[in-house]
Amino acid sequence: MTRGGRQKESPEGPSTPERRCIVTGESQPREGLIRFVIGPDATVVPDLAAKLPGRGIWVSSDRAALDQAVKRKLFARAARQPVQVPDGLSDLVHDLLTRRVIDLISLGRKSGQAVGGYEKVRDWLARGDARVLIQAHDGSARGKTKLRAPDGTDSHVTCLSAQELGLAFGREHVIHAALAAGGLASRVVEEAAKLARLRGQIGVLVAGEDTKDA
Repeated sequence: MTRGGRQKESPEGPSTPERRCIVTGESQPREGLIRFVIGPDATVVPDLAAKLPGRGIWVSSDRAALDQAVKRKLFARAARQPVQVPDGLSDLVHDLLTRRVIDLISLGRKSGQAVGGYEKVRDWLARGDARVLIQAHDGSARGKTKLRAPDGTDSHVTCLSAQELGLAFGREHVIHAALAAGGLASRVVEEAAKLARLRGQIGVLVAGEDTKDA
């Protein structure tokens, strides 16, 4: 493994870039990690888009891992210099990632790659236009079972609340949404998976109180 990471060989397609988490010491696909850089003022800066200049410092997208990185002063060790860590780093990353997922879905809405509302989503699913079904974790459990996610992996996102999903569509709340196939859908799925891990929602479909479907 090189210092910057290694390529994971896959017989099914192109290799997947891997990075090492400074907390666990394990290498994994970068899609499951949060990248940080050290700013000019020696402050630890979350780089969710992984585009900022500078040497990347990677931490698993897990609240416990982020808290350990701060507690054990692992950012300074990885950067090989004294650094300033923002107060409440885990909460900051959570809020930034939540906003990023909402903004990506909103971008899909504006470009015609996303729809919201039960009827529109049902129509997209029936026609095969939907690649990803998004459902608010606090919506009606019975209402959500009326829609079936498209076949295939990574086709069901459930980490957002109805209010958060509503922000992407300029409404008070939205329970059901869908994304068309394409690069944007892949980005939403990737970022939503990170957010779900931060929220401890992986593998869990959280059912809330009955809410009128939107």
